[in-house]
Parts: sequence; structure tokens; C-alpha cells
Amino acid sequence: MKRHLIFAFVFLCGSLFAQETKSYQFTLEDCIRFAFANSNERKSMELSGETQQVSYEQSKRQRLPNLSASVGENFSNNANGWSASGNVGLGSSVVIYQGGNIRNTIEQNRINMERTNAQLEKYDDQMVMQILQSFLTVLGNDELLKYQTEVLKTSKEQFNQGQVKYNVGSILESDLLLLEAQYYSDSNNVVDTRIDRDNNLLALKVLLSMDPMDELQIVSPNTDDLENLYTTLPSQENAIELAMDYMPDLKMSDYDIQLAQKSVDMARGSYFPSINANANVGMGILSFNRNETQWYNTPSESVGVSMSIPIYSRGATKANVKKSQIALQQAQLDYDQSVLNVRQTVVQSYQDVVSAYNSYKVSEKKENAYSKSFDAYNLQYQYGKITTVELLQQQNNYLNALNGYIQNKYSLVMKRKILDIYMGKEINL
Repeated sequence: MKRHLIFAFVFLCGSLFAQETKSYQFTLEDCIRFAFANSNERKSMELSGETQQVSYEQSKRQRLPNLSASVGENFSNNANGWSASGNVGLGSSVVIYQGGNIRNTIEQNRINMERTNAQLEKYDDQMVMQILQSFLTVLGNDELLKYQTEVLKTSKEQFNQGQVKYNVGSILESDLLLLEAQYYSDSNNVVDTRIDRDNNLLALKVLLSMDPMDELQIVSPNTDDLENLYTTLPSQENAIELAMDYMPDLKMSDYDIQLAQKSVDMARGSYFPSINANANVGMGILSFNRNETQWYNTPSESVGVSMSIPIYSRGATKANVKKSQIALQQAQLDYDQSVLNVRQTVVQSYQDVVSAYNSYKVSEKKENAYSKSFDAYNLQYQYGKITTVELLQQQNNYLNALNGYIQNKYSLVMKRKILDIYMGKEINL
């Protein structure tokens, strides 16, 4: 009986702490959508946007009058004994003029709300860039691993053939050892690439806010025709123009200027008087003592207008205006710098695409040449026309060319897509 209880307890604990492993098969677009839906940091920024929306809506209601009710009851004890009296009333007030502060506050909250949206756009762009880079790195690992696996098969066949040749005295022991060393080197390359692939896949899961124990399979896009990435490249001037219209950094800097201008207006508003109107109505309620009990139902009404005129604030208003004007000048300088930064970033990104395309074309031809050369050398080696050293040297040349081709291939894709992000285009593969 005791054993059954222990087993039941262990099973219950396992059920409580066991977590179901989920499996996903994602394209790049799926990764982006999943990250947007599950990023806690992004959700926090969305909540900040909702808070700004609430503040904006509430500030628009500041033009309306308020309304409050009051109810009071007083008890007192004197020579005549205990007595009580009370009253009820309604009061309302409205701001007629306050130096434009209500209007400026409304505009300020609207600008803050729109700036928060632009900040979310910037966060999304940065997230997409990180996901894109990680996604393409995994794709590069997968492609390299596929070719390395094929090379490993060839190395194993070469080593097996070398053992046969060594047994019949066709090659020296040193040649056999070279073939064996090459086989183990190629095997180690496969292991290293697989480890890199797993680490990069884990990094991608982190970016997606995905549980690291979940299974994620990357859907490889068609990357056979990369000429389109270059032939559809807009002119450099057009790329700059598109980026200037889209970049969230410029939008945020522009909003900062608008906010600084509103701060100047609000500071100047302190020079002007404020006018308020109010109205109140009330009446007495039940009043009693030990001699009598009666109702007071005669209402009392009042309406008034008040004005507050600033005369002297010890220079505080003037100082606030000056400081807000300085902040406005700083915001304008920051905007000019942001414009310069965007132009420099887009021009550099554009040149990176052109350079990446040239590197890709060179590495493509180089990989193709070394691949055919390696096949020819391998065939010659089988017939004993070249040495083992010559064969392995050509094989290593091919592997280096292959690795460079894959790196340049995905570098071109990444740099072109980053330029697309700067231009505000939708990212897909």
C-alpha cells in the first residue's frame, strides 16, 4: 500500500511539472507574426500606447464642466438637548480660459500618443532585423550542413578506397593517414556546423519568445534566383526618398519638435489670466431637536465667475519660457541630425547591397569552378593519376569556396532585406 502511494505521488508530481512540447514549422513571415504576438516587451509598449490613448481622450473632456453633489448632516448638543440639521447641494464649474493650456494639453497628449506608435514601429523594425539575421543564419547552417554531409560521404569513400589500395601496396601509409585525417576533419566540420545550427536555432527561439524546449523547423524559401534582389533595386535617390518618408526615427524626432513647441506655448500661457465659472444649488434637509422637527426646503442658488491674473512670479514664468525655447532649439538640432543619420544609413545600406551582390557573383563562379575541378580530381585520383596531397588540396579549396559562396549568398539576402526595412517595405522570402 505504501509503495502504491509513493508511485501515485511521483506520477502526480510528474503530471504537475511536465510541460507539453509544441512543434512549429515556420517561414520567415510566420516567425515575425509569432514574435509580434508573443513578445512581452512589445505587449508592454502596446499597453503604453493604450495609456496614451486614454490620456488623450480624457484631456479632450477638460473643456466640459464638472458636476459634483454634496450631502451633509450635523449633530450638536446644547442646553436644549441634541439637535440635528443637514443640507444637500449640487455644484459645477467650468474653465472658460486658461491661457490656451487645455488646447495645448490636448495636442500634447495627441502627439505623445502618435509618438508612442512611431516608437512601436521602430521596435518592430529592429525585431524584424534580428529575426531576419537569425533566420538566415540558420538557413546558411542548413545548406552548409547538407554540402558538408555529401563531402563527408566522399571522404569516407576515399578513405575506404585508400585502405584497399594500401593493402595491395598501391599507396604509401602516409597517403592512407592523410585520407584518414581528412575524413575525420570533414566529420568534425559536420559536427561543428550542426552545433552552430542548434545554437542559432535556439537564439531564434529566444527572439520569438518561444519555449526553448519546443521544436522549431525552418521552412527554406526558394533562393535559387537571387538576381531579382539586384535587378529590382531602386535608385539610390529613390531609396533615400522612401526611407525619409517612412523611417520611425524621423517621425519621432518630428514629434519631439512638436512637443517642444507645445511646451513653449504652455509656458507662455502662464502670462495670461485664467477665467472660471461656477454654479451651485442647495437646500436644507431634516432638522430636529427635542422640541420640534421640521424640513427646510428653501433652495439656495449661486452663480459666479472668477479671474486669476498673474502679476509677478519672481521671474519663474520668463525662465520657464526661455528653457522651453532652448529645448525646442535642441529638438530641432536633433531632428537635423536624425535626417543626416538616416541618409547616411540608407546610403551605406545601399552600397552594402551592391557590394554583397558583387561578392555573391564572384563566389558563385568560384564555387562552381572548384566543384567541377574537385569532381575531376576525384576521378583522376581513382585512376591513380594524381597524388593524395593534390586531391586533398583541391577538396579543401572546394570547401573554402563553398563556405564563401553560402556566406555571400545569405549576406546578399540579408542586406537587401534590411534596405527594404529602411524603405518601409513588407519583408518576405
